[in-house]
Amino acid sequence: MAMVDQPLYPIAVLIDELKNEDIQLRLNSIRRLSTIARALGEERTRKELIPFLSENNDDDDEVLLATAEELGVFVPYVGGVEHASVLLPPLETLCTVEETCVRDKSVESLCRIGAQMREQDLVDHFIPLVKRLASGEWFTARVSSCGLFHIAYPSAPDALKTELRTIYGQLCQDDMPMVRRSAATNLGKFAATVEASHLKTDIMSVFDDLTQDDQDSVRLLAVEGCAALGKLLEPQDCVAHILPVIVNFSQDKSWRVRYMVANQLYELCEAVGPDSTKTELVPAYVRLLRDNEAEVRIAAAGKVTKFSRILSPELAIQHILPCVKELSTDSSQHVRSALASVIMGMAPVLGKDATIEQLLPIFLSLLKDEFPDVRLNIISKLDQVNQVIGIDLLSQSLLPAIVELAEDRHWRVRLAIIEYIPLLASQLGVGFFDDKLGALCMQWLKDKVYSIRDAAANNVKRLAEEFGPEWAMQHIIPQVLDMINDPHYLYRMTILHAISLLAPVLGSEITSTNLLPLVVNASKDRVPNIKFNVAKVLQSLIPIVDESVVESTIRPCLNELSEDPDVDVRFFASQALQSSDQVKMSS
Repeated sequence: MAMVDQPLYPIAVLIDELKNEDIQLRLNSIRRLSTIARALGEERTRKELIPFLSENNDDDDEVLLATAEELGVFVPYVGGVEHASVLLPPLETLCTVEETCVRDKSVESLCRIGAQMREQDLVDHFIPLVKRLASGEWFTARVSSCGLFHIAYPSAPDALKTELRTIYGQLCQDDMPMVRRSAATNLGKFAATVEASHLKTDIMSVFDDLTQDDQDSVRLLAVEGCAALGKLLEPQDCVAHILPVIVNFSQDKSWRVRYMVANQLYELCEAVGPDSTKTELVPAYVRLLRDNEAEVRIAAAGKVTKFSRILSPELAIQHILPCVKELSTDSSQHVRSALASVIMGMAPVLGKDATIEQLLPIFLSLLKDEFPDVRLNIISKLDQVNQVIGIDLLSQSLLPAIVELAEDRHWRVRLAIIEYIPLLASQLGVGFFDDKLGALCMQWLKDKVYSIRDAAANNVKRLAEEFGPEWAMQHIIPQVLDMINDPHYLYRMTILHAISLLAPVLGSEITSTNLLPLVVNASKDRVPNIKFNVAKVLQSLIPIVDESVVESTIRPCLNELSEDPDVDVRFFASQALQSSDQVKMSS
């Protein structure tokens, strides 16, 4: 008897848990649906589990979302593709619920199942489901149906295809804006499955309706449709149908629509081709760059380099550059910041002469901007300009501004400058670097902000790698010798960190003769934090120096620290001694 009852057990537990008051238990039960389905077997899953889930549709949104997600991967558990249609009824019900994320997940799962279904099953089961949802009384069903047409359409016979196109056209003119929005969002996917002959007639007329919708939320979604449809149409049709729409949208009364055009403009240019871009879209883009809404100017400014690449340098200088000059002094800091993040990319497009004459003054004004993000965005892209105008000009024109920013009151700006220094050093060469920037690099080791001191220590190491140990001996080690005796213990700690980073670069000899004595002296420091950092540094030096130096200098120092009154100092000293023993044993 027990053997007969056993298969009923999983479904009984599931039903109990799904009716439990605790939402977490219900969620866990749904997450285990695949395990339960495997226990029941394919036939009982189809006949008992799926009907039960179809009825269980008035739960919390979280449980319904999990159900919709699980059902999307359930095809193998119901007996494979030939039985996939049994999964459609529970998902159809979930497509009509009020919560958007549940509907979206249900549509996603239906698309996944529909993509696996056989052609005849799509005609018999999937297409009727789409038609039922599209004619649903409640708007949620109609919203969901829009996302399913691209799966249903390719398998439909000609008569059904005509009907599906008509239904989609009706959804695009639905009374509810939410339905029209969904139709506009999914138009590109549906259009990609429609035959070329119907694309120009049915789909373009539907598209025209959406572009003239009285709701800006529908029109702005139609902007995305411009790019999607533009890729499907022949170039001449694209210019005839899509281009006028883009130009109108760029002057739309709603700033949200204009913002969308500014955001999508590069993709729209690709759709209509270079010739139309030069004649029609350049004036539209200039209008967007001078828009009275800051959000639109931000979106347009962020595309300035990409757009300039499509044009010839002459056109960019003639039309785009005047706008760029205006934007560099825009009243909105966010517009200036968006411009600063891309303007450096214009240098390779415009060429050396135009960059020197036109762009350098703009770079300088943005480098001195009062808003730190603007300065940051310029600094982080300086190498793009260097490739065009060369290091001599860059150093003459921009270096004074860089030196000024090295002492900027915002630490993130100082940090960006530090990260740029090794690149600048490699391009400037040793002589120039020593004159202009050497002192700055050491000054940062005493910054008030820890992140700056840490970055400065890494910077010193990268400079030693770039210019070699001899240069480091002349320019870094003497200053490190001075700073290890600084009265502030945090600065002494930074120097210890710098020594641990420099040692591997400088090699065994310089470390043993010049750096190790500094570290050993620091072990007599009165601050425990310094002493346990000494133990850490000594541990990092053990593999670098000779074994004789470890025995004669490092171990005695660590033995002394291992008897320190402070518990942390003793801990790190004993850890370093253990490391020394391991190195000794392995060698």
